[in-house]
Amino acid sequence: MLSVSNVLPELRPTLPTWARVGEARLHHIERVARVALDWAHRLGVPEAELARWLKAAWLHDALRDADDEELVQWAASTPGAAGLRHGPAAASRAKAEGETDRGVLDAVRYHSVGLAEWDMVGRVLYCADFLEPGRPFEAAARAALVAKFPTDPSAVVVEVARWRIGHLIRSGWSLPEPTYRFWNSLVRRAAAGSR
Repeated sequence: MLSVSNVLPELRPTLPTWARVGEARLHHIERVARVALDWAHRLGVPEAELARWLKAAWLHDALRDADDEELVQWAASTPGAAGLRHGPAAASRAKAEGETDRGVLDAVRYHSVGLAEWDMVGRVLYCADFLEPGRPFEAAARAALVAKFPTDPSAVVVEVARWRIGHLIRSGWSLPEPTYRFWNSLVRRAAAGSR
């Protein structure tokens, strides 16, 4: 649908040829990648880990603007709202195209709902997707969390989960099983750290 030729080279765009993204979605993906890039620089992560973070950022919404038929084709077994199929569909498609990094695939698959078993790439994507500066709500509070992530990523993950899960609850939607397991793992980890 769109070319990524105008994207800054340091973002190393890896939007796949099979992506279905409109202009607004592409800009969102770019902002997520920029946040991840900034955190990687501030944390001094190795180049290989930075590449994983950026790959997940570019893949996470690659099928966000796909039609329902394509989403069902790649994520037929995903329960719940159709709006939650784009992550599992993108992960399935990426795997079919040869992606083998389990951490990247899990980050993409569960970026909307959370996953207790995530490594750092999943946590980075979960937070960067929610905190990217193009979202119109609570801009100052979200910007503060963006700034805090490199010094206290665990606290930021908990705060982002609190917001995201709170939204699900207020919307009256049921919590997917990975979401409540994710939340419980965060609460247990925080409790263990305070002892």
